[in-house]
Amino acid sequence: MSSILPKRLGHSRPAGFPLGPPTWPGGVERPALEKSLGVDYDTEWSRRWPARAARAVMLEAVTAPVMQVLASPRVSGRDRLADLEAPVIFAANHSSHLDTGLLLVCMPERFRRRCVVAAGADYFFDRRWKAAMWALAIAAIPIERTRVSRRGSELATDLLGDGWNLVIFPEGGRSRDGWGQPFKGGPAYLAKKADAPVVPVYMQGTRRILARGASRIRRSPTTVTFGPALWPTLDEDARRFSVRIEAGVAALTDEVTTDWWSARRRAAAGTTPGLTGPDASAWRRAWALDQGAPRRSGEGAPTWPPLGRSPSRVTMTPRAPL
Repeated sequence: MSSILPKRLGHSRPAGFPLGPPTWPGGVERPALEKSLGVDYDTEWSRRWPARAARAVMLEAVTAPVMQVLASPRVSGRDRLADLEAPVIFAANHSSHLDTGLLLVCMPERFRRRCVVAAGADYFFDRRWKAAMWALAIAAIPIERTRVSRRGSELATDLLGDGWNLVIFPEGGRSRDGWGQPFKGGPAYLAKKADAPVVPVYMQGTRRILARGASRIRRSPTTVTFGPALWPTLDEDARRFSVRIEAGVAALTDEVTTDWWSARRRAAAGTTPGLTGPDASAWRRAWALDQGAPRRSGEGAPTWPPLGRSPSRVTMTPRAPL
């Protein structure tokens, strides 16, 4: 009996089993610990009919009214999706936690009813309650944001192959100052692997509602613009296709902040301004961002250029996404 009891305080001999952990026989290989969070979280249950029905009710009864009140979104470019069939990858700029909900309620219902959202495994799937909440609310699937993991990419590819659409934010995280960040290669890699088109999406205004690190929510008008679908070519690797996807979102930014014709001309000439903004100090970047911010008139339509600025100057310095 004394051999299994812990010795008095001050002695270094640990307690034996069952008061302490059991020993493992030497020469017997230990099995790997089962992982259930992060990229290993199982989201299969969230794509079954009960979860899909609950999610549809939440989107229609909760998310859509909230987005209408907070964001009063104006949607354009949906006609560019008329001839597309699932699966489709929607690649959008990312400025706020509102982006996902806004994009889901603004996309055509035929894409939304079978759509999953690529979410950072380290942020949305680090706790079991968070993982379950986001998997149910937006059909989130875990992906690695800093690298392409085999498990995450295989899951996304399998879902695309099964006809599911995918929402992904190629920047890998929300904007820190309102300007865009360089795109990562995830959407391009998945598009080539699953032979699926990528639809560039530009969302403007969500950062004014809820910016990264903000302590309160404000109401502000937004726009959601869908671009023409992009297909990877046979002689194009994922890196080059990723550059083309980023250019597609940049062209939509130019289109919204200036006008369609000027934006198309710059896109054709390869002179569309980039998403990342000037390489300058923080105050200069903030000033440049504010200079191009469009406003809305009393009827809800955008007015451009702002008062006191000439059209020629505005066209040369369009704003990056908010």
